[in-house]
Amino acid sequence: MLTRTKLARAAALGPVVVDVAGTTLTTREVERILHPMTGAVILFTRNYENAGQLLALTGAIHALRPGILVCVDHEGGRVQRFREGFTEIPAMSEFRRFGDDAPELLFAAGFVLASELRACGVDMSFTPVLDLDYGRSGVIGSRSLGATPAEVARNARGLIAGLTAAGMANCGKHFPGHGWAQADSHVAMPEDDREREAVLEDLSLYRALSGELTSVMTAHVAYRGFGGATATYAPELLTSVLRGSLGFTGLVFSDDLSMKGAGTNDAPVERAERALVSGCDMVLHCNHPEEADDILALLDWKRPAAFAERLARLMPDGGDPLTLDELRRTALWQSAHEKLSAAGLLTK
Repeated sequence: MLTRTKLARAAALGPVVVDVAGTTLTTREVERILHPMTGAVILFTRNYENAGQLLALTGAIHALRPGILVCVDHEGGRVQRFREGFTEIPAMSEFRRFGDDAPELLFAAGFVLASELRACGVDMSFTPVLDLDYGRSGVIGSRSLGATPAEVARNARGLIAGLTAAGMANCGKHFPGHGWAQADSHVAMPEDDREREAVLEDLSLYRALSGELTSVMTAHVAYRGFGGATATYAPELLTSVLRGSLGFTGLVFSDDLSMKGAGTNDAPVERAERALVSGCDMVLHCNHPEEADDILALLDWKRPAAFAERLARLMPDGGDPLTLDELRRTALWQSAHEKLSAAGLLTK
């Protein structure tokens, strides 16, 4: 729900997503979080010891900047940052074998995933993965919800509904698609060598989900059909296609600009400015705090008129969420967990 409080808080936040090194905040990290250009914090496995520690960390971050978004990549399968004390959600590909019953199970998975994160003060997970499984990309692989736009859209709708039921926004990634390109954008520049029409056909799933997606994340992939442009820096893809023909009105995150696929020839602040000018609303820069400091200090950014509303829609509603123990005593959590267990989707 969009409220005046959320809009006011979003209006005081900036477009940069930063990370932290450990399980508590250092003095320098406090300063970084308080910087007016910072708008979100992304957490990793290194930031987690146990649920109590995570709740203390997220509480400290929120106390510094009310409304700041605390995010994580917590998809299930091999991309699940917090494990001990959390339900281990299987890889999304495991749900595909259930066919028409998959969305109901994905609803349960989304609810369990999001409600447990919310109980520990995490606002949002960068999920669902909307990349098609072409059997080519090792970095996507089992993370994919399907092999066709229709299958991905159907399954993603179930997962998104589960996230929403737990009070969490969503992030479809990686726009316009990372499933065809073979290389891993963490360590190389992937290329999608298909014609423009083939890429656009994949995007029917974004049109199908346009009413449910609250944010998307760009792909560090170069698309031959769009002149070899990397999506993160491509106004044609982010503005003309995503905002224009697909009618997307939510927030656009860049993928991590420290990744090789984001390019290394430009300085970090130049990459951030290119992404923002090209149509991203927020930019991630992880694992290089000194480079993040340069971005915060040097970034030339004019707040777009729609920025506050787009960011505010990602903030969870107010009120204290249940603790993990309280959550696991609720009928909703127990029903969702039992449904996943009965389907053989949980190992513990």
